Amino acid sequence: MTPKEVLDFAQKNGIKMVDLKFMDLPGTWQHFGVPISQLEESSFEDGYGFDGSSIRGWQPIHASDMLVIPDPSTAQIDPFISSLPTLSMICNIVDPVTKEPYTRDPRYVAQKADAYLKSTGIGDAAYFGPEAEFFILDDIRFDQNAHSGYFFLDSKEGWWNTGRDEGPNLGYKPRHKEGYFPCPPTDSQVEIRHEMVRIMEEAYGIEIEAEHHEVATAGQAEIDMKYAPLVQAGDNLMRFKYVVKNVARRFGKTATFMPKPVFQDNGSGMHVHQSIWKGDKPLFAGDRYGGLSEMAMHYIGGILKHAPALCALTNPTTNSYRRLVPGYEAPINLVYSSRNRSAAVRIPLYSASPKAKRIEFRTPDPTCNGYLAFSAMLMAGLDGIENRIDPGEPLDKNIYGLSPEELAQYPKAPGSLEEALDALERDNDFLLKGDVFTTDLLEMWISYKRENEVDEVRLRPHPHEFALYFDI
Repeated sequence: MTPKEVLDFAQKNGIKMVDLKFMDLPGTWQHFGVPISQLEESSFEDGYGFDGSSIRGWQPIHASDMLVIPDPSTAQIDPFISSLPTLSMICNIVDPVTKEPYTRDPRYVAQKADAYLKSTGIGDAAYFGPEAEFFILDDIRFDQNAHSGYFFLDSKEGWWNTGRDEGPNLGYKPRHKEGYFPCPPTDSQVEIRHEMVRIMEEAYGIEIEAEHHEVATAGQAEIDMKYAPLVQAGDNLMRFKYVVKNVARRFGKTATFMPKPVFQDNGSGMHVHQSIWKGDKPLFAGDRYGGLSEMAMHYIGGILKHAPALCALTNPTTNSYRRLVPGYEAPINLVYSSRNRSAAVRIPLYSASPKAKRIEFRTPDPTCNGYLAFSAMLMAGLDGIENRIDPGEPLDKNIYGLSPEELAQYPKAPGSLEEALDALERDNDFLLKGDVFTTDLLEMWISYKRENEVDEVRLRPHPHEFALYFDI
């Protein structure tokens, strides 16, 4: 929609409030509202002021004034605000003095990555299809202080509740690692996921390809969105999370995208399908391995070469590395394969159609900032294409069945967020091309993660340490 069409749409639908959404650096939507009387055509150029120093990873207190500029093409009625009809728009961030886009605005990074792709002449559009997994829980409690620390989560589906008096307990709780595709009553959350799908499609126009229960017990789920161009894919991921969290709440439950909330079961990943097109021609289809083109093979080479640095953006939490461990279907080995889900990069073979040819990077998880993660993956892939990086030979064996000697031949994903940040610090030139990422943004990302996450977790005693060491 154009600004005028947004105003006409608002009048036609009796809109009373406007909700302005934007993303902080770590990857959480922020928002504030204004009455519809404050929305004019000039608002799409002049924007609205706010305090940038209160947003994580953004401005210092002495330079805090910032502007949000609503994007009229994102205008939609918010399906979760029932008190007054509310128009929701995703915004870009601008410096009020220079009027320049803000370099730490994640959405601007995605816009620059898209522009860089076009400038190379390699392709016109990069498409991303994230498969974000999550848990739907019935209860979550956690606390940490000087003398205690704990978390407690629960789910009526949790296998640990088979013996609980539920007045009555009706059983049908999926065992650990056996939650994939069971029918009701074992899968007790079909209606919740269906409602999520309905709202994603009807309210936000997100095309959904499938939904299902995932492998873990305790309500692990997956809903798959159809691929979209880079910036739109980032927008859709945020809408996706917004819908999942709010629908769960409507059902009296809570949803989390933490990669590893449940010990001794599979974690939540976000496999990301990606391809490059030029006009109506898919550039990843060809006669090489898995039906891929030479360009796609070089793209894989770039992803694998830069994977340790990418993990700082695609797996950006300390909890991410509780998932990236052997034995839980986690793709920690930096290799590629067709069909093999234990490889970091997989070539799906569901269809022989050239339009379906794509690569799937399986290492990321849904705590990532989608705009930054998708942009970083594209930049790594483009670096592979530009430098003709050879991905090596595919690995079509069961990786988890290899001997330690065989496994030692293959590079691994970082074992901690600290290792990933170190890798990003060493290897980031590919991100700086075209000024897509800036040195300022990367330095802030690395320092924020080290100071607010790595150090904060490292300083605190872990409950299991008492089991290991209390009696020494």
